[in-house]
Amino acid sequence: MLTDDDLRAIVASIGADAPVRALEVTASTNATALDLAAAGAPQWTLVTARHQTAGRGRHGRGWTDVPGGSLLASVVLRPDLAPDRTGLLTLLAGAAMAEAAAALTGVDVRCKWPNDLLVRERKVAGILAESGVADGELGAVVMGVGVNLAPPDAEGGEGIGDVDPARLLGDFLRRFHDTYAGSAEALADQVRDRWRARSATLGRAVRAIGTDGAVLTGTAVDVDDAGGLVLATPDGPRTVTSGAVEHLRPA
Repeated sequence: MLTDDDLRAIVASIGADAPVRALEVTASTNATALDLAAAGAPQWTLVTARHQTAGRGRHGRGWTDVPGGSLLASVVLRPDLAPDRTGLLTLLAGAAMAEAAAALTGVDVRCKWPNDLLVRERKVAGILAESGVADGELGAVVMGVGVNLAPPDAEGGEGIGDVDPARLLGDFLRRFHDTYAGSAEALADQVRDRWRARSATLGRAVRAIGTDGAVLTGTAVDVDDAGGLVLATPDGPRTVTSGAVEHLRPA
C-alpha cells in the first residue's frame, strides 16, 4: 500500500509541496480530493486509496476495483484554462498514464477516447476529471485515475501486471506535469501529439452516443484543440465533445 511518505516523495519529484492522503479505504478518491479542494487545498494535493467503496466513472457509472490490486489516485489541479478546454486535461492524463504503464511493464497500453485505457482491446484503466465553473471561470479540477494492476482476466477485466504503484504513480505524475506546467499556448498541440501517439481510436469506425442520447457514426480522424473527437461522416466532419464512443472496426 502507498504511504504518505511515498506520496510526499512523488509530489516533491515535480517540485511541488502539497498535502497528501494515503488512505486504506475511502468511498472515492475523487470525492475526498474534491472536499479538500473546496476547503482550499493547493494544486498537486494528492489522494490515494487501497480500495474504494463507491468508485465513480463518467456520467455516474461505477468503478469497481480489486482491493489492493489497483492504483487509485486523484490530484487537485488549478489550471488557467477555459472551461471548454478541460477535455485536454483528460486526454493528457490518459496519454501520460498509457506512456508510464507501457514504459514500466512493456505492455502496449492504448487510449480510447475520451477517458479509457485499453490493453488488447479490453479496459484496463479510466480517467475521471471533475470540476466546477463559476461566473464563466474554471475552478479546481480533480483528476482521478484508476488502473487495474491485477493479472489479466481478474473479475473479467484486464490488468497491466505486477508493477510498483509508487513507481507508476510517480512516472505518471511527472509525465503529466511536464506538459501541464509548460506553455499554455503550446498545451493543445502537445496534448494532441501525445494522445495521437497512444490512440486506439483514431482511424477506427466508431459510434458516438452523446449525453443527450444522440447517435453519430463515422471514422475517427483527429482530436481538436479542445479535446473533442473529430469524425468523418457522410455529412462531412463532425466533432464529438462528450458522451461515449464504441469502436466498431477491429484494430
